[in-house]
Amino acid sequence: MSIKKKQVLSYLFQEEYKPLTLEGLQKALHIYKEEDIQELFQLLSSLEKEGSVFKTRQGRYIPLRGMGLLVGVLQGHSQGYAFLLPETPGEPDVFIPSEKLKGAMHKDRVMVRLQKDSHDGRRRREGEVVRILKRGNPNLVGTYSGNRHSGVALPDDRRLSEISIPRGSREARPGDKVLINITRWPDNFHALPEGKIVEVIGSTGEPGVDITSIQLKFGLPSTFPAKVLKEVEHLDEKHILEAAREENRQDLRSLAMVTIDDEDARDLDDAVSLERRESGYRLGVHIADVSYYVKEGSALDREAARRATSVYFPDRVIPMLPPRLSNGICSLNPGIPRLAISVFMDLNQDGKLEKYVFYPSVICIDERMAYSDVNRILEGDDILEKKYSGFVQAFIDMAALAEKLKEKRIKRGALDFNFPEAKVKLDKQGKPLEIKVRRGGRAESIIEEFMLLCNEVIAAHFHRQKVPFVYRVHERPEEEKLYGLRDFLSLFNIKLEGDLSRISPRHFQKTMEAVKDTPVEKIVNYVLLRSLPQARYSVSSLGHFGLATKYYTHFTSPIRRYPDLLVHRILRYTLGGTLSAEESRRLTNHLPQLVQHSSEQERIAVEAERESMDLKKVEFMEDKVGSEYSAVISGVTSFGFFVELDNTVEGLIHVTRLEDDFYHFDEKRYALVGERSRKAYRLGDFIKVRLERVDKETRTLYFAPLSPGF
Repeated sequence: MSIKKKQVLSYLFQEEYKPLTLEGLQKALHIYKEEDIQELFQLLSSLEKEGSVFKTRQGRYIPLRGMGLLVGVLQGHSQGYAFLLPETPGEPDVFIPSEKLKGAMHKDRVMVRLQKDSHDGRRRREGEVVRILKRGNPNLVGTYSGNRHSGVALPDDRRLSEISIPRGSREARPGDKVLINITRWPDNFHALPEGKIVEVIGSTGEPGVDITSIQLKFGLPSTFPAKVLKEVEHLDEKHILEAAREENRQDLRSLAMVTIDDEDARDLDDAVSLERRESGYRLGVHIADVSYYVKEGSALDREAARRATSVYFPDRVIPMLPPRLSNGICSLNPGIPRLAISVFMDLNQDGKLEKYVFYPSVICIDERMAYSDVNRILEGDDILEKKYSGFVQAFIDMAALAEKLKEKRIKRGALDFNFPEAKVKLDKQGKPLEIKVRRGGRAESIIEEFMLLCNEVIAAHFHRQKVPFVYRVHERPEEEKLYGLRDFLSLFNIKLEGDLSRISPRHFQKTMEAVKDTPVEKIVNYVLLRSLPQARYSVSSLGHFGLATKYYTHFTSPIRRYPDLLVHRILRYTLGGTLSAEESRRLTNHLPQLVQHSSEQERIAVEAERESMDLKKVEFMEDKVGSEYSAVISGVTSFGFFVELDNTVEGLIHVTRLEDDFYHFDEKRYALVGERSRKAYRLGDFIKVRLERVDKETRTLYFAPLSPGF
């Protein structure tokens, strides 16, 4: 007998269910064989660990639903208290005072009991931790203080308490950045956690130590295992044409094609070709055939799955694949034969897809183009037109087709958030020299539109094939967030109309059109974006809200994203026809775990990249104290408001710097309002500010207002 999780949960969640022990449950579920009882016990233990049920001291199992218990992740605060961010959709946050954390720390997954008097809605919900389900910080990065034998480490994340470092740990000097492994967690007897130093990263201020600290904080690897490096040793350029002949690949080396990417990109996944025809266009998207080199189940594959994504810091890249592959044999470098999966899409004059085909190929890139150069060619740069004369017309045709594709996307309801992108230029010592801010031009739009179309074509194809697959999904926003969004938009006399439970991308589009080319466009678009859930990977085709499409996947970046590699692998399995029953069963069993891990690693990468950028932005502003800037209010809280400069740098104006009045936080208006003058500082307002202080340790910039509120 196989014990079904759904069957057990259905029984536990019945209204008439009364808490039972393991023995009581086995009788109620008619489970009598010893191996089945053991399976039931293991299932109940896993349900307890994940927080679906609670086991009392008497050994009775209670479902959390309706018991005043919530499971979620703690978001700590530097002053000692924390908030529970519940996993249950629609549940508001719960305040946890420091004395009721019971040794739990920031990022821990915990079970919390709500206080009885916090259910009535008239006061802030409070609770206490009753169980720590999973620790969120097994390793920490901090600054060591003490002598060479014992001391404390102050974590870089100020939401975590000091870590006691006893004798016997690795020697470190005061001021060293260290990686710590927690060996004892705080409890009723020990106020501070205890840990051992596993690595001395370097002295604070040494070149590269700051980014390495962030890298280690997020558990991002520095090197590849020896087994992985050994597997890629035998791979070289000579095998490519031999492999092409063996697999009877389509030889497309004579087809004119280019890559278009950032100037400093090294891992070139995609190339494009375009032929004009009487009936319209034949668009080719050619993606590096990484699945040929990364064999399923190999050490290389296991490491790629573990990393799941490449991570891009201002001074380095943590690649998903070893550089021999990511920057070498797989990368579509110009003038060298490369293995690819080519997707050809025939479109009519209006950009409507007529038919498509895909197959393994061998290609040769004619030109490695930078976005900046293609943009200048499209603007009529004579020198570049002469240099790339053979491709000028192709770029013009590509830009025209991209505009048609974008117009069709927007027409169906897709959202187009074109936020400025910041890039920090560093010197050889890692010091920031410049913050470059740019918006995507026509060249960026060419690649974006061609890749979007290719991803949609592949997703729709495999959905029709009814095979296990990896989709990129973006679900409808939660209704609770939409109520807050509607209140926010009303401040600008913008209505979010219709039934919020059935909201469509077109509602967001109308809002974006209403603020287009107005002073509040940027801040309104930011708030719209924040109201949307994060896109993720799934084995179910749940649609993509932001793109307004039913079927979407990630296929075009297999060098740097593991889900893309999985899609390539599935494509390869089906080249000879349909999947075998065994392949289908194996994919069904393994894909859910792989896509969940990939989504989690993507979030970690985004957070690590953001933190490294914030660090370098703060460092860039260090010598600019006293300088004045134009800014926009990007966030309002009870303790002040945040401002964003034109170079995307953000900082805080604390409420104590508003010296002309006593200001109250008006949550509904997203504003700080003067008690006497009624002057207001509102979200989206423009303001002149002066930089007063730079706190590099907390990565915070402090500004003072120069111009008054309204």
